[in-house]
Amino acid sequence: IRGSTPEEREQAYVDYASTAGRDDAREGRWFDREADRHVVDAPGFVIDAHVVTQAQYAEFVVATGHRVPTMDAQTWKAQGFIQDYDRDVVPYQWSADGFPPERAGQPVVLVSYDDAAAYCQWRGDLVGSARRLPSAVEFERAARGDDGRAYPWGHTWDATKLVSRVGGATGTAEAGSGGVASPFGAFDMAGNVFQWTTTEWGAGKQAVKGSAWEDYAGVGRAASLHGRARDARHIIVGFRCAADASPVP
Repeated sequence: IRGSTPEEREQAYVDYASTAGRDDAREGRWFDREADRHVVDAPGFVIDAHVVTQAQYAEFVVATGHRVPTMDAQTWKAQGFIQDYDRDVVPYQWSADGFPPERAGQPVVLVSYDDAAAYCQWRGDLVGSARRLPSAVEFERAARGDDGRAYPWGHTWDATKLVSRVGGATGTAEAGSGGVASPFGAFDMAGNVFQWTTTEWGAGKQAVKGSAWEDYAGVGRAASLHGRARDARHIIVGFRCAADASPVP
């Protein structure tokens, strides 16, 4: 089951406004871009239970020499994001010694779509079984289960079920620590960080799914999504890997 009903989208707007104290979601028509509720037939797949962490990404960097997740103030400003560089971005910068040690088990951020795709390919090569980023359809399937629930935990917003601003989050949290698993056992399908998918979102952009630690109600529904430039590197966007799977006989 994909997409959302008009009633679900309206409730999402109401929930967002009540938790954020402002109505910019409705003003920007964020949820109007969602497809109407429908059923999609998709091939079998497998998906990671957790987002890729800083420590896991470090293994990739050491093995391949891939660029580290870091960014100077000028580059951050050029991306046009609203977060303050010194206050919000610097705590996620990697140094010559690697990732911030206190964030080892938290989602890696400041990675572009191509960075994320390269990690998944490397890990697939490492284990001898191809890995890739999930599509938006696969992410939504893994998040909502068989009953088409709005959120990974059910149909109603619950701030205790995810890492979000409503629950008091001020940054990323340990992968899987602040929420509940989806019906298929996947954590952080809402909250903590948005996640890259292979689904295109217009020229030069990719769809991201889920929601981030700084978000409010409505954004983390399984049907919600938006786009980011594929070369964007943000403190609220991470990723997990997926793979094709043969149909069960």
